[in-house]
Amino acid sequence: MERVVITGLGVVSSIGIGVDDFCAGLREGRSGAKPITAFDTTGFAHSIGCEVTGFDPREWLDRLEPEGIGRATQFAVAGARMALADAALDVEELRRRRALVSVGTSDGETRDLDTLTEQYLTDGAGGLDPALARRADANQLTSGMVRELGLRDVESMTIGTACAAGNYAIGSAFDALRAGDVDFALCGGADAVCRKTFTGFYRFGTIAPEKCQPFDRDRKGLLASEGSGVLLLESLRSARARGARIYAEVLSYGLNCDAGHAVAPDRDSLARCIRLAHRNAGIKPEDVDLISAHGTGTPTNDVVETSAIRQVFAAPPPTVSVKSMIGHAMGAASALATVACALAIHEGFIPPTINHMNTDPDCGLDCVPNQARPAVLNVVQNNALAFAGNNVVLLLGRTRETT
Repeated sequence: MERVVITGLGVVSSIGIGVDDFCAGLREGRSGAKPITAFDTTGFAHSIGCEVTGFDPREWLDRLEPEGIGRATQFAVAGARMALADAALDVEELRRRRALVSVGTSDGETRDLDTLTEQYLTDGAGGLDPALARRADANQLTSGMVRELGLRDVESMTIGTACAAGNYAIGSAFDALRAGDVDFALCGGADAVCRKTFTGFYRFGTIAPEKCQPFDRDRKGLLASEGSGVLLLESLRSARARGARIYAEVLSYGLNCDAGHAVAPDRDSLARCIRLAHRNAGIKPEDVDLISAHGTGTPTNDVVETSAIRQVFAAPPPTVSVKSMIGHAMGAASALATVACALAIHEGFIPPTINHMNTDPDCGLDCVPNQARPAVLNVVQNNALAFAGNNVVLLLGRTRETT
């Protein structure tokens, strides 16, 4: 079995576009919160989100026209271009090799579907925009990446396991590379803010009025977000042969689905998933130096996730939520968190949990409040939970020199 490493990172987020800007945002504890502009928010008591600003898809698209693809696909394609450039891998080389493109999403191009729904309700089927209808399929996220890069010997998959989808996609890439089925993998997640998802969470009562405060006693919910996190993965042998910079090694992952409730997380199921990930990676709980929590900032999720962590860890390590900064980017959330974990290992710091005032005693974790912390990290755990009981726990590590 091949060892798998991360050699390229592509990021579109509300706190930074590109890996350098994103890393700086994590260190600074930058907040992406601002009023939502993606749709008319009239009638909502509050409508703060974490939209991406300053993003011009023309800077990243070479073959595709921006008007021909939706916003989430634009994010995914831009992330892929960034990851290749960051990995110093020429696209011509990628075209000559076997590749996997695997992207997770919760909503796909639901923003376009929102518009099509409005058109249908106003003017009937005859009022539908054919161009929007053509680009609304969620599979456009991966097919757009393949078309933009001109890949030929490629397998592509779009994974729709809601808010854990990014980690699912990275896990699928890990499996393919470890087995030697492909030479390179572009994987991660992408989503765009849309009316449907915001309204759904709003009606659940889980949208925070101003800010996301994971693990805080006064937390009130999440902030809807968007963006993409795309990682270039390859075997350790390949990376060393071409002299590539290695951010981190993918040690393994664990996944399960309890399917016990449509939306509520299950403590015992998540604890089993954490143990499975540890077993698959050949580590013990005490080996983990940092946990990147799912950490939505909702009253229920944070307590359930903390309880699951305490089932496994006698003394939990620092446990942070980057959602306090970037919001909840749905299918892109765990991919963006994985990028943050890789940067934390490579750059030697722990990103903070911002907006933190008073730790909830029912959580009681060291959430690294408000200020980043220097640290040598050897093993980092990234939790991802999703509706319908989908859990994925991904483990990254500092690359060991032994073979």
